[in-house]
Amino acid sequence: MGESFKFNHHHFLTSLLVIIAILKSVHTTTTTTNTEFVKSSCTFTTYPRLCFSSLSTHASLIQTSPKLMAHAALNITLASAKATSAMMVRLSNSRLKPREVSAMRDCVEELGDSLEELRKSIGEMCRLSGSNYEVYMSDIQTWVSAALTDVNTCTDGFEGDDMNGKVKVLVRGRILVIAHLTSNALALINHFASIHG
Repeated sequence: MGESFKFNHHHFLTSLLVIIAILKSVHTTTTTTNTEFVKSSCTFTTYPRLCFSSLSTHASLIQTSPKLMAHAALNITLASAKATSAMMVRLSNSRLKPREVSAMRDCVEELGDSLEELRKSIGEMCRLSGSNYEVYMSDIQTWVSAALTDVNTCTDGFEGDDMNGKVKVLVRGRILVIAHLTSNALALINHFASIHG
């Protein structure tokens, strides 16, 4: 016991640097794997570039889970639809023609329905398991399909030449993004359902 413990700083620092390098390598490999999973999963969608650009920043949360991928797609779609609805409410309070205000309000109502369907779908995604899996999945697929229909119906009021060109282009552009996000979410949900069931 006469030998005392000597702390070797050089040995400690070398070991610490090796551990950091290993952890960084594991993190980089995991991040690459997660990002590649998102990219490959997006090939099941109609709009793969939009899918990847909207979901790749969430790859570390999604990891390699088709369920988390579908869940993230729903949440991104919901956030986009909320932002667009709020923008349209503000826009409808600006100086627009009565027909434009009416179309805007109808669209906001359709988006409200879509928001509710997306919220219900997200809630059911959290409950997906066990003996009621098929019932929950069927509900989710039905609600997301209905949300897609509502979003597409939203643009109907903006048909015709008597609509303000700038308003029409702005609204249609935002609605088109929501429709594409919703379509992608539905494709990812259907893909998850096909590999789960």
